[in-house]
Amino acid sequence: TVKNDPFALAGLARARQGVAFAFAVSRSTRLDELGAVLSAQGAGEPSTMALLALGLLIIGFAFKVSAVPFHMWTPDAYEGAPTIVTAFMSTGVKAAAFAAFVRVFLSPLEPLQGHWIPVLSVIAAATMVLGTVVGVVQSNIKRMLAYSSIAHAGYLLLGLIATTDTGKAAVLFYLLAYAVSNLGALGIVALLGTAQHGHDELRDFAGLSKSRPGLAALMTVFLLSLGGFPPMAGFIGKWYIFSAAVERGHWWLAIIGVLTSVVSVFFYLRIVVMMYMTEGTDIVRPRVPLPAAAGLALATVAVFYLGILPTKVIELALDSIST
Repeated sequence: TVKNDPFALAGLARARQGVAFAFAVSRSTRLDELGAVLSAQGAGEPSTMALLALGLLIIGFAFKVSAVPFHMWTPDAYEGAPTIVTAFMSTGVKAAAFAAFVRVFLSPLEPLQGHWIPVLSVIAAATMVLGTVVGVVQSNIKRMLAYSSIAHAGYLLLGLIATTDTGKAAVLFYLLAYAVSNLGALGIVALLGTAQHGHDELRDFAGLSKSRPGLAALMTVFLLSLGGFPPMAGFIGKWYIFSAAVERGHWWLAIIGVLTSVVSVFFYLRIVVMMYMTEGTDIVRPRVPLPAAAGLALATVAVFYLGILPTKVIELALDSIST
């Protein structure tokens, strides 16, 4: 999907051009040398080359993390790819992209934060709102989780905008909490699918609590975690992200984040209602392999551990960004 999408290719091209302009500024590909050059320019107006590099890097990274308005490739890619590939794109790829985003913008580009924080603030607000509002009307599970992924990208941008150690650690913790929750949900979708039937429409989950009560219960846990219900990982992740934004005075972004989180609960609970309160048809459900069951069990334990005892993981996140 990305290969044949001109918009996606344009986003990748902007990232490469941003790197080229950054090289022109510092005459080096090392991040520390770029940061030293930008810091040496002082508090004055940065050069045109530096601003071009900054703008193009924002576009490139925003494309990689599915931030509005560079998100258009995400729903089609998530829906068209095999479910296992979708799970990898929505967790591993997003985590790597955000790690690079934080590494570049909160180190070498930190001297320019007066220019990029207002831009990313608008992008974060638009990402949270669009991902939530459009996700509400989706009937395909993978497409709905794609818009959920877009909304979560907006939440993660709040930690980046905070520019504090708390914000950096919150981004790492949130990525972990989101990854285990989303992997679990998409893992169940993949397990229920067959070669003849993908089992990725909302109506396909009708009556799942009767035919597969265990999978229905686990799916409920993962969806509630994505929605930010306590005592699960998603709640603690959002708590730290919003706290970091408030700490830096970004009240309006935190308020938008809380309101969109409340709205997003609707499309997560739609699946729960379909599983427990709607009569389903007699569909042959494939057996769950033992390795898959073990993986789902580990994801469930992680969701509750991160939600109930998050302190150790937060300390590890703080240690990882201390250098």
